[in-house]
Amino acid sequence: MSKIKEFIKKNKIFSLLIVVAIAIISVGIFAPIIAPYSPFEGNLSDALQPPSSEHIFGTDKLGRDVFSRVVYGTRISLTASLVLVISIFTIGTTLGILSGYFGGIVDEIIMRISDIMISFPGMVLAISLAGIMGSSVDNAVIAIMVVSWTKYARLSRSLVLKIKETDYIYAAKISGCKTIHIITRHIIPNIIPTLISTATTDIGTMILELSSLSFLGFGAQSPQAEWGLMLNEGRAYMLDCPWLMIYPGLAICIVVVVYNLLGDNLRDILDSKKAIEEVEIEKVI
Repeated sequence: MSKIKEFIKKNKIFSLLIVVAIAIISVGIFAPIIAPYSPFEGNLSDALQPPSSEHIFGTDKLGRDVFSRVVYGTRISLTASLVLVISIFTIGTTLGILSGYFGGIVDEIIMRISDIMISFPGMVLAISLAGIMGSSVDNAVIAIMVVSWTKYARLSRSLVLKIKETDYIYAAKISGCKTIHIITRHIIPNIIPTLISTATTDIGTMILELSSLSFLGFGAQSPQAEWGLMLNEGRAYMLDCPWLMIYPGLAICIVVVVYNLLGDNLRDILDSKKAIEEVEIEKVI
């Protein structure tokens, strides 16, 4: 318990961001309790009502409560982005480790596929794939997944290439350790911190990309409560009913900023920890 208190005291901003990130996730989990109205049902007689005590974020063109839709949008946007980040993290890291450790033809095949994917503008390719597969959140996730795994593959490959030349890896090979043991016990633990900090930052990036596809009509479809879709539906009333775009836009902005800052602070903490360990090793030597 004392170590936790010491960590919080030493990393106040990071601890605060963790609390905010958990709060955002909690909003999605407890959306049915927090939202005062159904996000799908509305009353046309209450259409396009400005923010009031009854509807604190106002209502949309169908009389649906905007606050309730923003709250439920947290569930869809966060769930989709987390699934996306976990998927590209797993696929990209696995391929990167195989490419970096084994080299040769394995490295050539994986890296050439990666080069082909990178040669296309990512968002344009994602739009094309989503358009071919059909407009839905699931297809938007798959489309972005196809174009985003290369980042983790190239990052993990570069880390593995550096680590596999170290003395302790040579010692493990000489002592007769199996390849799977070397990868799981010596390589993965040393590359995971960097990859996790990158993945944390990517949560915000994925929310932006998913919202962009929904805004363009290739992601979530009505009557789903998704922030990008809400922005698309509200743009026709942007001048007369600005709240239709302000609140979903603020939700996207807040979540993206929080997770970007969380990833940056996590990277700083891990870098400082690594630097301290290196200094201690040098003192021992």
